[in-house]
Amino acid sequence: MATTRTFQSMLNEWLNYDLLREEFIKRDYLLQKVEKDNGWKGGTLPVPFKGASASSISFGSLTAGNDVSQDTYVRGEITSQPEVWGTMKFNHRDLMEHNGKVKEQSFLKLLPSALEDFMDNMKNCVSINILSGTHVATLTADGTALGVAAVDRPERFTIGMKLQIDDDDSAAATVYVKAIDINSKTITVSEERGGAVLDISAYTTAQNAKLYVDGAQSNSMTSLRSSLLTAANGGSATLYGQTKLAYPYLQAINIDGSTVTATNIHEKIFNAFTDIRNLGRGNPDTVLCSYKHLGNIMKLIEHSSNVATATNVIGKGAYNVQPGSMKASLYGWTEIVIHGVRGVLKVVGVQEMDDDVIFFIDWRALKFHSNNFFTKRTNPDGRQFYEVRETTGYYYLVDICLFGDLVLSRPSYCGVMHSIP
Repeated sequence: MATTRTFQSMLNEWLNYDLLREEFIKRDYLLQKVEKDNGWKGGTLPVPFKGASASSISFGSLTAGNDVSQDTYVRGEITSQPEVWGTMKFNHRDLMEHNGKVKEQSFLKLLPSALEDFMDNMKNCVSINILSGTHVATLTADGTALGVAAVDRPERFTIGMKLQIDDDDSAAATVYVKAIDINSKTITVSEERGGAVLDISAYTTAQNAKLYVDGAQSNSMTSLRSSLLTAANGGSATLYGQTKLAYPYLQAINIDGSTVTATNIHEKIFNAFTDIRNLGRGNPDTVLCSYKHLGNIMKLIEHSSNVATATNVIGKGAYNVQPGSMKASLYGWTEIVIHGVRGVLKVVGVQEMDDDVIFFIDWRALKFHSNNFFTKRTNPDGRQFYEVRETTGYYYLVDICLFGDLVLSRPSYCGVMHSIP
């Protein structure tokens, strides 16, 4: 190719590992807070824990030697390493000057915005996956013959996005986003990218119809939702190959949030905080919730005048925001520190959180294990792009991968409020 400087050298200089890692960490609250271990090179990851503690205590006499309880250690494990791939495509023509050479300035102008947009999309997919689970959105009305799906989170989609749609009694189908109406909270899907609309009337809310990012339905990371919630409340029955009900250590404290309203949410959170500290073994100090809940909390505790309700009067009262504690990030979260009659909590609103759950986190319980976090795919001869020649011209594919998983090694240190209306 007639270029004065190779595409490879520009990739090495400008699309480097440090930039990708920085973009991801500062754009995701959970992974910029959680402890990271980049030494998992694949294969089985052991997650050992203490299943039972020595408990032989006797008043008035010694415990019989054959009746002494001992510490019991259990080996949990993740048997396979989840992986996520992201691919960027650069057309050679987009980078060319009129004289047929790749212009450095053209590339440098194109790359930052392309990288930012791409990392936003990849960050959203990974963050939603490790917070809320396999699906990216839930249908709020039955699918239509015209390919229209009403969804709870329309902001999570982009035109051309590849998805799978599935429910409890239909076969999964691959669809592409053809149109998005943010205000009506609907998307329109097609069978092919840019093709005709696809009839999705078979997918109904009665059968829990959901949309999934390509491959996520069967190849997801471990989410906080599945780890913290009991099977009865929509979580997993097992964790790292062990049955949750067999060991209290694997059981996070689940709090029923079905009576939460916009005017009592701050009370309910502090009540749950008390129960989780009483029943659990940790010291959670951070509440992760959606923007909707954070907005209601801020309205309740920040009003200078009392807010009257039909049954009571809610004002600042025993709850107030620590001066100077409010922090709003450009990258998708807002946090405040609240002083209450039951202690101090940091409440963090995260865009990727769902409305039906609130997490209570002790950060000692979490660790993200990976193989060098986000990296670019490099072939054996050192190239970090794949060149394709077609009759319409050349283009380059750059693949970014993440091999790893979020490990909740101490579930009993944390809690979750579920079933929030």
